[in-house]
Amino acid sequence: MFSKSFARALVPAAIVAAVPASAAAPSPDLARLKAHLSGVQTMTANFTQIDARGRAATGTLQMKRPGRIRFQYGGNDLLLVADGKRLTFLDYTVGQKSSWPLSRTPLGPLLSGSPDFNGKAEILPSTDNRIVVARAKSAGQYGQLTLAFLRNASAPGGLQLYGWTAIDPQNNRTTVKLTNVRFNVAVPESAFTYAEPKKKR
Repeated sequence: MFSKSFARALVPAAIVAAVPASAAAPSPDLARLKAHLSGVQTMTANFTQIDARGRAATGTLQMKRPGRIRFQYGGNDLLLVADGKRLTFLDYTVGQKSSWPLSRTPLGPLLSGSPDFNGKAEILPSTDNRIVVARAKSAGQYGQLTLAFLRNASAPGGLQLYGWTAIDPQNNRTTVKLTNVRFNVAVPESAFTYAEPKKKR
């Protein structure tokens, strides 16, 4: 239901199947994207994830800049957390832990205290003018990453993160949709700690 490759690729991207894969055109929405990311210091949401096999998982998200995010999966068996330095995936059902330097994952620039996507992201044409879709220009070993936002005048920069799509190097697609998104609310530091998994015999 959750792969290490998706953990490495994880970055808010989005669920917009109708978005064409053609070249992006210059757009003022890129400035709105930067304003949104700069204006969001904390965020909480619920998420629903669909993996490449069509299996669904749900959970909660907590984010705090700089460098901290937590994806808690329902049942408390799976956890993905960044503590400012490292991104760690924990599977408590099998006692497994995997970790990567945050700076080497796409979450690094996204969780920066002053995120700047100039030259690093492009706005894609969309068939729905209510949605702004952006894609990382160079995903490299992490596969293809795409971001989508709903236009929302009351949200920072006039945009509200909607979800994401990650296509890993093996061409496996994982999509996530966010609900109950809240910006700049209190998020405790304890959200970015975790218990060490116990090895299963």
